[in-house]
Amino acid sequence: MTPILFFTLLAVPQTRVSTSEELRQATQIAKPGAIILLEPGQYRGGVHLQNLHGAPGKPIVIRAANPENPPQFRGGGLYGSAVIDVQTVVTYVTLENIQVEDAHDNGLNVDDGGTIETPSHHITLRNIRVANLPKGNHDGIKLSGIEDFRVENCTIERWGGSAIDMVGCHRGVITEGTFSEGGDSGVQCKGGTSQIKITNSLFENPGERAINIGGSTGVPFFRPPLQKMPAAAKYEAKDILVEGNTFTGATSPFAFVGVDGARVRYNTVYHPQKWVVRVLQETTLPGFVPCRNGVFEKNLIVFQSQNWSAGGFNIGPNTNPQSFRFSQNLWYCEDRPERSQPTPPTEEQKPLIGLDPKLRDPKNGDFTVLPNSPAKDCGAHALKPELAH
Repeated sequence: MTPILFFTLLAVPQTRVSTSEELRQATQIAKPGAIILLEPGQYRGGVHLQNLHGAPGKPIVIRAANPENPPQFRGGGLYGSAVIDVQTVVTYVTLENIQVEDAHDNGLNVDDGGTIETPSHHITLRNIRVANLPKGNHDGIKLSGIEDFRVENCTIERWGGSAIDMVGCHRGVITEGTFSEGGDSGVQCKGGTSQIKITNSLFENPGERAINIGGSTGVPFFRPPLQKMPAAAKYEAKDILVEGNTFTGATSPFAFVGVDGARVRYNTVYHPQKWVVRVLQETTLPGFVPCRNGVFEKNLIVFQSQNWSAGGFNIGPNTNPQSFRFSQNLWYCEDRPERSQPTPPTEEQKPLIGLDPKLRDPKNGDFTVLPNSPAKDCGAHALKPELAH
């Protein structure tokens, strides 16, 4: 007799909620592998979610019941309270297909509860839209003390501080994002942040600094704590990779600020408003390295002469610009091609200067190039999968 095998499929536990209070209650009892489905509708902001712990292969997932009609979280608590505030150490958690609007402070906050040395980890934010934050230091997504995370296909519109602000975060990827009409910066990496990749995203008029690699952080907020960094090699940011992105507007698309190593490559920059690169040092406490070891290569830059200052570079005091390397970028002054020459702090290797990159239709958002373009090997369109890091 042939044995008959019976298989039992264990259903993934799912809970449907339709109010902020129901969401909070559901998260209090959520176990690894739980799925919390948010019904369409408006949810009161100021939601605090705590002690969420999934497991490898079994994250706790909070997502829209209907991705075509996502829940809308509006408003928030008093100053200091995000619309959605994921507090304390959380692990293996996914939030997806959620809209956040009209915050009083930050839009979405995920942190380590201020523990500093016990990070939250394995966090995924996917298809999140955050819009309409107040002016001033109010961030779309605030991440503090997070490791091994992904921010995928998120849209941030009209913020005051940073679209995404990372403080002491490590081993993260920000990809396929759209960041438009910003305030101070688009994406910021500071407070000891390291091993971050920012890729395949669109920055449209993102504010002063589209990518702020580094910054200025109060001593108590560094992760790792400053006493655990090398005595003479402390940094705001380290090992940051920015590739395959497109930038329109911004006072300066790229700012290296207190960095100890970052690579910016295969990006397309269209109509920056003043500079392309800034090299700055805002944290000058003992033991901090001068901003150093930046690499800027195979980027495509199209600018206009009336919005171009100091040859596209702003070099501040207490930095080490001679440690920066520039290579194979294309520089094109659209209205005065003869003024396409940039002035990087070190001699660029094999630059392409004054050559029309032949963009297909930049006025309508198509920044790819025609087949006969001299920029076929630089810019965001040139980052092929086999070249991506």
